[in-house]
Amino acid sequence: MLNFVICDDNLKIVERLTEMLDNIFMKNNYEASVTFTTNSADEVLDHVKFNKADVILLDINLKSNKTGLDVAEEIRNQNKDTYLIFLTGHLEFALVAYKYKTFDYIAKPITQERLEMTINRLFDDIYSKPKKYIKLDNKNTIIDEAEVNYIKRDGMKLVFNTNCRDYEIYSSFNKVQDKLPENFVRCHKSYIINVDRISNVEPTRHRVFFNDNNFCDIGPKYKNAFMEVMNKHGFFK
Repeated sequence: MLNFVICDDNLKIVERLTEMLDNIFMKNNYEASVTFTTNSADEVLDHVKFNKADVILLDINLKSNKTGLDVAEEIRNQNKDTYLIFLTGHLEFALVAYKYKTFDYIAKPITQERLEMTINRLFDDIYSKPKKYIKLDNKNTIIDEAEVNYIKRDGMKLVFNTNCRDYEIYSSFNKVQDKLPENFVRCHKSYIINVDRISNVEPTRHRVFFNDNNFCDIGPKYKNAFMEVMNKHGFFK
């Protein structure tokens, strides 16, 4: 699920953009949602500090003490991967906007066709990065690999656990394991874990813990190889 954020000084434009995006998501079966909207530069900065924001549609002229470019600079200092899409009627800002690793620049007035072209291209860009995102099914459900704590085998299904929710698909470890990056390691017959998400390992209890206090068991068959991987990643230094 991709979280979209909209910040424009005109609340009518914010409402219209939200409606347009919802229609685009539904039309293309995109797993995405507009999770936050505002007309305030300070509010959007506060939001992205504590909440997941994959894509931000940002007006350049916010008519406040901060411009959209100021907001973008602060966001980039916190997050290098968030997709930024600038919105403005001032064409002279276009070249400056790309300084902040801008995905696209849309001139106002914004049409449904122009916005959909950008969103389709954005999803194409995401799908072209298999090392970063996992496409779960044929409904364009995608999750960021970095957010996955572990993958659990549950009968004929695989459960992808994140702090926000679980995602279930009908598949097997054999089908997904070779497509995962090296930080995803088998620690049990029923678990593949993301070592980058581990908060603690208790070898005597045969358990791995994550930041949300969730945990996985370490199977005896996999323990030695798993501990070698943890040493390689510097976990016990």
